[in-house]
Amino acid sequence: MALDVAVLVSLGRHPASGRMRPARADARALELALRLPDARLHVIHAGDPAEPALRDFLGMGVAEVAVLDLPKGADPLPALAGHLKTLRPALVLTGQRAEAGEDSGLLPYLLAEALDAALVPAVVAASFEGDTAALQQALPRGRRRDLRASWPLVATVSPSAPAPRLPAFGPARRGRIETLAAEALADTARSEWKEKPARRRPKRLKVIGKGSAADRVKAVTEMQGGKGKLLTDVTPEAAAEAVWAYLVEEGIVRERGSE
Repeated sequence: MALDVAVLVSLGRHPASGRMRPARADARALELALRLPDARLHVIHAGDPAEPALRDFLGMGVAEVAVLDLPKGADPLPALAGHLKTLRPALVLTGQRAEAGEDSGLLPYLLAEALDAALVPAVVAASFEGDTAALQQALPRGRRRDLRASWPLVATVSPSAPAPRLPAFGPARRGRIETLAAEALADTARSEWKEKPARRRPKRLKVIGKGSAADRVKAVTEMQGGKGKLLTDVTPEAAAEAVWAYLVEEGIVRERGSE
């Protein structure tokens, strides 16, 4: 039996060009949904339906993106919660946080509370098993944990999930943007904020407790030498041996003959 899966997508800005683009975390959520067999996908965006970057989601192989038409500065939570209550999907997938706006990461938790659904963060894989979902969760230091959860369920996708496929031009042009009317409520809390450019945080200096004042100043200001060494006028074989020895010493590769 096919299950309804909703994917919440948003837009961010390219760090170099400043152009709008699909949020990387949400693109990974869509990639995860596209790999689910027998799933009826509903891709949902809250914002401006005329934004050209939305077509990149269509280019990933989606026939339609539903856009809840909201002006800039509106709170997307009531509109998304109302639409999802009507749609009633078994699974809601989204990124852990947006790349624009408040970027707090609280939206999935507030949606789960509004939908009376469980929430599983940092998911890297998902599948259907009867009336439950089999999920794999990313843990610190590359570890993974297998979980099971019942419907309805909200899951945020980890940045270590499979990378999204590149959008294709043809599907991006053929896909449809469906505009849906939504009640726009002003974000009153955000309207009271004061925004200013971020400042680079100062680096903490390492405290040197021994030696004279001159020695402490020298320890703070001088360049610290690394563990590497400079090789000049060596044969390619000797250079390769030195690189291999460094990789073995750092634990990046294993010694020859070891298992």
